[in-house]
Amino acid sequence: MSELTYPEVGATRSGPLPAGYHHLRHRFALPTGSFPAAAEAVLGWRLHRVAGVRMRTDAVRAAPGVRVTPGLGVGPLRVWGPCEVVWVVDGDREAGFGYGTLPGHPERGEEAFLVRRDDDGTVSFAVTAFSRPDRWFMTAAGPAGRAVQHGYARWLAHTLRRLTR
Repeated sequence: MSELTYPEVGATRSGPLPAGYHHLRHRFALPTGSFPAAAEAVLGWRLHRVAGVRMRTDAVRAAPGVRVTPGLGVGPLRVWGPCEVVWVVDGDREAGFGYGTLPGHPERGEEAFLVRRDDDGTVSFAVTAFSRPDRWFMTAAGPAGRAVQHGYARWLAHTLRRLTR
């Protein structure tokens, strides 16, 4: 993991998000009983692919150390962001992963996607991230770039709801 471009590895899973970054925390309700399908969609990259994200990876599921390069955008305007999975949870009540940025990613930081089933059977999907620009175009994007991140989290939740109905 020495190639990761930030020192706070695992912070999306283990505690408070680090200072000096933009923070993103969104939690969305999912249909009752959807935990197994939602967990599989997240861990098997299906959520991202159905949401329109190109996912370059040799692994069929998220696992620590797996390299994945999501691509957002269209054609020559697609932006690729190399990442490495830094943590995974695959249990009866929680399932998901966090990945961190590698050299070549337009930002520095970590993003996590987690499905949870509470004691009352409520199912939710959370997207948590901390990041800061690492390329000129992300710095230039300013608040618009952060708005895209928040919109992306909402789009993933919308997609996961469709997948689990």
